[in-house]
Amino acid sequence: MSQHAKPRSKGRRFFFWAALAGLISGAVFLAAAELFALIFARSASPILAIGGFVIDIVPQPFKEFAIATFGEYDKIALLAGLGLAVVIASAIGGILQFVRPPLGVVALVIAGALSTAAIVTRAGVTPLAFLPPVLGTIAGSIIIVLLVRRLRAWRTSVAPVGVDRVDDGDADADADAPAIAKPIGRRQFFLLAGIAGASAVIVGVASRAVSMTVASVANIREALKLPSPGTKVTVPQGAELDIPGLSTLFTPNKDFYRVDTALTVPTIDPSTWRLVIDGMVDQRVEMSFQDILDMGVDEYAITLTCVSNEVGGELVGNAMWLGVPLRDVLKKAGVKSGADMVLSKSVDGYTASTPLSALTDDNLDAILAVGMNGEPLPLEHGFPVRMVVPGLYGYVSATKWLTELKVTTFEKDEAYWTPRGYSAEAPIKFSSRIDTPKLGSAVDAGKIPIAGVAWAQSVGIERVEVKIDEGDWTPATLSTPINEDTWVQWFLEWDATPGTHYVAVRAINKNGDLQIEERAAIAPNGSSGWQRSLVRVN
Repeated sequence: MSQHAKPRSKGRRFFFWAALAGLISGAVFLAAAELFALIFARSASPILAIGGFVIDIVPQPFKEFAIATFGEYDKIALLAGLGLAVVIASAIGGILQFVRPPLGVVALVIAGALSTAAIVTRAGVTPLAFLPPVLGTIAGSIIIVLLVRRLRAWRTSVAPVGVDRVDDGDADADADAPAIAKPIGRRQFFLLAGIAGASAVIVGVASRAVSMTVASVANIREALKLPSPGTKVTVPQGAELDIPGLSTLFTPNKDFYRVDTALTVPTIDPSTWRLVIDGMVDQRVEMSFQDILDMGVDEYAITLTCVSNEVGGELVGNAMWLGVPLRDVLKKAGVKSGADMVLSKSVDGYTASTPLSALTDDNLDAILAVGMNGEPLPLEHGFPVRMVVPGLYGYVSATKWLTELKVTTFEKDEAYWTPRGYSAEAPIKFSSRIDTPKLGSAVDAGKIPIAGVAWAQSVGIERVEVKIDEGDWTPATLSTPINEDTWVQWFLEWDATPGTHYVAVRAINKNGDLQIEERAAIAPNGSSGWQRSLVRVN
């Protein structure tokens, strides 16, 4: 038994090198696919296509969990998870090829087939989009075969006579191995592994960087000068309360929430961007970015809310937008009678269903936005053009990286989130939030402000009331609202006594409606309930 222990230990180390061969082959597959995607179809990246597929098929509860857990970093978490899965699968493929050829190649072909299927089923796919994963699969297969052949020859050359060897199902290869052990042994394995691995890293990183062209589009955005607004928003005195811990009146772009289905941020050159308006219209219209600007832009102060925002959550923000009314854009095409919905489409294939009435009502400022808080839209917030519609949750109204407006009906067309458990129409449930004191934080006894924000788009907030423990509801002081489409700030001075206290808040809108008290889940049309926070007073 002891005579075989050391050789078997040495034999097992080859599984490590086999796993490394698999990892390198997987890297070559991805790198080659990225390179050929640069040539044939820039959207045909296997890892991004599979990531998009995962986003599409993940059940709604898991999506909500990802958003609640990772927030705006949910795409990074998904990519990290996919990367780990690729590493594990590639390593297993290398071992399979070493032990039972050609199982490693078969595994790689299956991965390539899945990638191809994910790519060719994406929206806006081009005819040659299947080529990158196919050619990547061929490149990866060649490398794994060559690496494992050298590894097997190395193993055979160092295996003592009479020692049991791993039964790899390839007797012919083993029979030939001693004759080629010297010319293709350990040195040749590491030489090929080093060249293939380094090439994969260089080619893959360079191809993805060129494909994304983030730097060039970022530079274009940085140099872009938007025209001055014809009509500016007047911010009244008293619109912002100077209270530490309270959300600012306008949410800085860097802090504005981001929730979307794009695995990577689309990078679009405004000079090549086009918006198509078709469907139930008198004439099909195609507009350039300059056409939008030539219509004359105005300022609009509007609060946006994500349907995934929980009670007391942070997926809500207020911004000063620069844009043009959507009703004027739709007039260029002429809307036919019978239409009741506009299906907006993003460059990444995402769609949203917006009631036509919300886009054509003269009393609602539904816009195509090109600017946000005094600068062009940030890349992650829809550059160069996005939709902003007050009074509706973002998933049915706030399409980013907009490329198409299809005038249609709810009966005929369905948007991205509707078959995934969400309502086709989603008016925002007005709500209120406590910003300070923070949940679970400790404050000193004495007079302290309880403060937060409240919103009721298209209607406006009439008053906010606060309740301490089991006391009465007390009216809070409101900031001066900019308009009915933005949130208002509120505060109540509280003489805090030592101990543990519960602070609750509720809002009443200008129609006299009381904020819904009963708790409701996010799906199908937004959460509801009064926020009640625990505060510790020292």
